[in-house]
Amino acid sequence: MVRRTKEEAEETRRQIIEAARRVFLECGVGSTSLEKIAAAAGVTRGAVYWHFKNKTDLFFAMREDAVLPFLDRVVFDAGTDDPLGGIERALQEIIHILVDEAQTRETFEILAFKCEYVGEFSAMKSCTAGQMDFLGLLGEAYRRAAARGQLRQPADPEMLAYDTFLFVGGLIKHWIACTPDERFRVDAKRFIAQHVALRRA
Repeated sequence: MVRRTKEEAEETRRQIIEAARRVFLECGVGSTSLEKIAAAAGVTRGAVYWHFKNKTDLFFAMREDAVLPFLDRVVFDAGTDDPLGGIERALQEIIHILVDEAQTRETFEILAFKCEYVGEFSAMKSCTAGQMDFLGLLGEAYRRAAARGQLRQPADPEMLAYDTFLFVGGLIKHWIACTPDERFRVDAKRFIAQHVALRRA
């Protein structure tokens, strides 16, 4: 009985997060109330407050939920003989995630275009822990590439990592903003391949 109750509570929490994503996407974060989210989830406002302190807490939970595919799928293979190839594969996987994972794609659209970073959301203007981890993994991969003599000279692995981090952030934002037939989507994989190729010795 206790296990069933716990499972039911987790299912309700998941429903609320999914409803929040839908309403944020349709209405924007600033125009969304917890009442709207509760109605979309088919629960009471009290049920929302049971799981989340406020709209900010719910927003962060939604964002965290969308990060999971990246943790599972974007992998920099430290054992490869071709670190630059590993970087390219990791970046290409980001595009595959945007195609395959609707909740991740929608969450990125909310983060990029449906939220004003003021008030309680002002802390979102800085990088998340996940983004900093990604930047760190990029730096490690570029250092492995440098050790193998793969990088075009002069090369600074740390600066290359920041450059790729900024490139990916811009590509994701434009990919989301575009229609399927526009170049940022059609040629996204080619842009990534060219970005990495320009770093090869």
